[in-house]
Amino acid sequence: MLRWIGKNFKTFLLALIMAIVVWVAAVNEADPNEVLTYPTSIEIEIVGQDTDLLITNSYSKQIELTLRAPRSIWTQLTADEDSIHAILDLSGYGVGEHSITPQIQIGLQPVKIIEVTPASLTINLEELVTTTFSVDMLVTGAPSVGYQAGNISYTPKEVTVSGPKSLVERVASVQATFDLSDVRESIDENLPLRVIDELNQRVNGVTLSENEVGLLIPISQQGGYRDVAVKVLVTGQVANLHRLTNISVFPPVVTLYSSDPELVNALPGVVETEILDINGISADISARLQLTLPENILIVGDQTVLVTAAVEAILGSQTISDKPLEIINLDPNLSAALSSQTVDVIITGPLPILDALNATDLRVFVDVAGLGIGTHQLTPSFEILNDEIQVESLLPESIEVILSETRQETPTPLP
Repeated sequence: MLRWIGKNFKTFLLALIMAIVVWVAAVNEADPNEVLTYPTSIEIEIVGQDTDLLITNSYSKQIELTLRAPRSIWTQLTADEDSIHAILDLSGYGVGEHSITPQIQIGLQPVKIIEVTPASLTINLEELVTTTFSVDMLVTGAPSVGYQAGNISYTPKEVTVSGPKSLVERVASVQATFDLSDVRESIDENLPLRVIDELNQRVNGVTLSENEVGLLIPISQQGGYRDVAVKVLVTGQVANLHRLTNISVFPPVVTLYSSDPELVNALPGVVETEILDINGISADISARLQLTLPENILIVGDQTVLVTAAVEAILGSQTISDKPLEIINLDPNLSAALSSQTVDVIITGPLPILDALNATDLRVFVDVAGLGIGTHQLTPSFEILNDEIQVESLLPESIEVILSETRQETPTPLP
């Protein structure tokens, strides 16, 4: 028996190999292998990173995979996005630059990885450090004349700066700035903190324990000074068919001063201007006016105020009835018949302009350029010489135009 097996071993082995080949061929025929690029990028997961180290360089956060797998496995892979993971293991890596190959974990088999892009990632690790800095509050400028600033207070007084050692070592100060120029009221604001290096350049990439500082500055008015509103005195009426739309004054509030504080404190809270005459005006006017003040009271700053009176014409509407309708761009070989020879035009605009409108200032027409024989529905167009006049509507809105061939008259023969 053993001799018979030994004698026929090669035959048995060949038969086994052929059976395996036939089986593999049958499997491949039913479920062929395919080499494809995975349809979505795989997010890289960082593991094993030392908590005292930071990644300080930019690197690809995703990878592309080319795989070979049976068609049935591909169907499962694309249906389950959690079946593939890309792991970047930083265990054991210290400070410095490292080239690390991502580990690909695939939950389904059989799958063969053909290509990983990128094949490796360059990771730069730096030591994480934390340093405490005092907050520098830089206040510039001065309050408006007649006002004074009290003691400045702010919180927090110091903050911690965390980040890569190379960046934290660049930090020269943590500061906030505020401009007091022309301030009249007490300050209670939160200001953003900036991290600055020795060249006064912002240092990015670090983290602050507090991103804002709260600033308090009391502002008070000095004795003998007082802010009062400006009241404009007006006389006259604007031109007929016009209306006064606004009177503005700049500055609307002025600061007064007297060596005797009781004088300014006794004022009613407003100070009047000289009289502005608007009689008969039909356009905006501006004028610099003096203020009427009691004796021994002075204005701080400019001694006049700028007053502007805004005037506009009253708007109205008007209907122009039976406005003749023109035909333009008519082919010389055609004749045109209109469903209506005239239209009614409703216009709006300033009354003085409407009253002066001339019949020749408005033109209404239908443009038949490029149109052939037949019936056409056209919307009339219009031209108006004054831009302040608006055409609100045309009645009728549509005109029927019938274009036909021009009849040629037969000449009468001479006797």
